[in-house]
Amino acid sequence: MKKKIIIAVVIVAAIVAAYFLFFKGSSEQKVEFEKTKVERTNIQSSITATGTIEPVTSVTVGTQVSGIVSHLYVDYNSVVKKGQVIAELDRTNLTSELNTARANLASAQSTLNFELANYERYKTLYDKGLVSANDFETAKLSYLKAKEQVNTSRESVQKAQTNLGYATITSPIDGIVLSKAVEEGQTVAASFNTPELFTIAQDLTDMRVIADIDEADIGGVKEGQRVMFTVDAYPEDHFMGSVTQVRQQATTESNVVTYEVVISAPNNDLKLKPGLTANVTIFTQEKSDVLAVESKALRFMPIEAILTEGQKIEDVEAPTKVWTLEGNTFKAHAVQTGMTNGILTEIVSGVDAGTEVLTGFTIIGGEQPQGEQAGNPFMPRPRGNNRQQNNGGNQRPPTR
Repeated sequence: MKKKIIIAVVIVAAIVAAYFLFFKGSSEQKVEFEKTKVERTNIQSSITATGTIEPVTSVTVGTQVSGIVSHLYVDYNSVVKKGQVIAELDRTNLTSELNTARANLASAQSTLNFELANYERYKTLYDKGLVSANDFETAKLSYLKAKEQVNTSRESVQKAQTNLGYATITSPIDGIVLSKAVEEGQTVAASFNTPELFTIAQDLTDMRVIADIDEADIGGVKEGQRVMFTVDAYPEDHFMGSVTQVRQQATTESNVVTYEVVISAPNNDLKLKPGLTANVTIFTQEKSDVLAVESKALRFMPIEAILTEGQKIEDVEAPTKVWTLEGNTFKAHAVQTGMTNGILTEIVSGVDAGTEVLTGFTIIGGEQPQGEQAGNPFMPRPRGNNRQQNNGGNQRPPTR
């Protein structure tokens, strides 16, 4: 009997100890604070886009006359000089047209000589009163028509000579052949459109990226801004350039409005090839060695529920402020901010470098805030077992 009483007492004692351990102990509230320092750093704000790499200067070479390609002197990747012959068309028909034009010119010149002599004879007779004015004017008109016909025939000869010259196709620039659209023996027809024979790039060491920037981002893009881009062909390499032109023409596709931005792309090692897709990062704002703080510190707000005995809050009226914990006092500091990239915000004035500011807090145990405090937008919400957080308005799971 005595042994049973001892066992019962031990069980009761264990229950009482467990009660105080798990229930009474949990009523003790503990607050853990997250802090960060105001420090000097570099802040960058950027936007991303995709674009296509292309030569700065490229020329499409065509022909203004129709004919059969009789000779090709270049191929893909051929290096050419300005004025170098790169292809020739068959000249048979063009030579025939030139000969016909020359024959017509000779005939017109003979007619002109006859009409000139006839006009001078009628003029002499008219001056002596031996022919009528009508006969004289007729002879004069025939002479003038013959003169105009000679001019017309001479222009036809010039045109035929020019067309014959077009049968010899030369490079308009120094460069390299990117594409070739014809082969020997192929017929090209120059009717409404000029046939495309070759594309020649002037200098592959001087490339550019044509990037499509969304309308929501284009306002921040300016000439001279630094650009970094990558290409899938060399995923480990980072290429540098700068914005050289922001084009005003908008392009709308699937209700998405974009603007073309031209970016310089030096290519001394010739890694960049025309047509590659570039993944572009444009640094729209950059500041070096400025005072900055984590942006979440600007959203932190202490609440009465986290105060322990003897602690107090000293607030200030300011649109932007950060908080420090100085002894038992939560003190607000009005600050003036500059640029931000969402993660860091520049501090123009209000606190000094090295100042430790609060960014969030975690409540462990205790009674959780109720009523008006529970509805405060800065008030943390329950997470897990009697554990709450405030991270300047950003929630995150507690460390377990």
